[in-house]
Amino acid sequence: MTVLTTMPAPAFAAPPRNRRLVLLAYECLCTFEFGIAVEAFGRADELLGEPLYDLVVASVEEGIFGAQGGVRLVVDGGLELLEEAGTIVIPGWRSIDEPAAERLIMALQKAHAHGTRIVSICAGSFVLAAAGLLDGKRATAHWNSTHALAQRFPNIQVEHGMIYVDEGSVITSAGGAAGVDLCLHLIRRDYGIDVANRTARRMVTPPHREGNQAQYIQQPVPARPSQTLSPLLDDLRTRLNQPLAIAQLAAEAGMSRRTFLRRFHDATGSTPGEWMLGIRLEKACALLETGTLNIEHVAEQSGFGSPESLRHHFRQRLGTTPTLYRQQFSDRIAGAINTLG
Repeated sequence: MTVLTTMPAPAFAAPPRNRRLVLLAYECLCTFEFGIAVEAFGRADELLGEPLYDLVVASVEEGIFGAQGGVRLVVDGGLELLEEAGTIVIPGWRSIDEPAAERLIMALQKAHAHGTRIVSICAGSFVLAAAGLLDGKRATAHWNSTHALAQRFPNIQVEHGMIYVDEGSVITSAGGAAGVDLCLHLIRRDYGIDVANRTARRMVTPPHREGNQAQYIQQPVPARPSQTLSPLLDDLRTRLNQPLAIAQLAAEAGMSRRTFLRRFHDATGSTPGEWMLGIRLEKACALLETGTLNIEHVAEQSGFGSPESLRHHFRQRLGTTPTLYRQQFSDRIAGAINTLG
């Protein structure tokens, strides 16, 4: 499975100045994916007192139309709303075998050309692919349709196992609950860890999963309770300053080294070293965003040991330095608060 270090995504780019988020609706709408986006982007933040985005719903069809589950919808407007969007979200699509209307394709192409960020959940990737917006980029979709995506659109680098892929102006995700991860990732990218965590707490879901997390676990129900890795993974988050010894971790999990590495990859989509690096970076980002610790103390508390090591991994994985990250984050939040105010 491809990991994020091979081609780091711009996960901490500045948020769009335009807070207008247009959520696409269509005949036979995927109500689960649609509901995820409404819950994540349309509800008020508990501290700011209002939604993070100015959400409106645009429909491909005119008038009242149907959604999955017998729901009938009346929305805010048609595709003309896409022209005003800072972000467009495509919550699934009625079928990977049903092409999108040409006027939708043209509207998405026009919006993207004008700098609008476009996000898809599940089969929405096929709409973006048909519009040519994924050519030369990485993308993903539900695990049962990624091979179809790769076959139909050979110019796309399809990531078959990842839950979401951030390519800056275009972001795609797998199906189902991966849409929740994508929405939280977008909020984290725009507003930082604290706001994303508050959203996750309200949605009663884990606050953050790396995009290279496996879409599904090959052995979701262990044969014996001692074989689950969840307690060990939780414990490792508290041991950031301790070196990783595979033999010791395997013994703690009650497995052989070979079985442990296989199970670890099945559960996380990564190696122990790569996974721990991601956890340490997440901790460092949180410290830089929410505190005033100097770089030396941030490096120590996040498990990097030295400022040099922290700076090296920030440059390699995030394309910036800890100091610039803290400054850019402060500038983004100040701008977002001014916009909301």
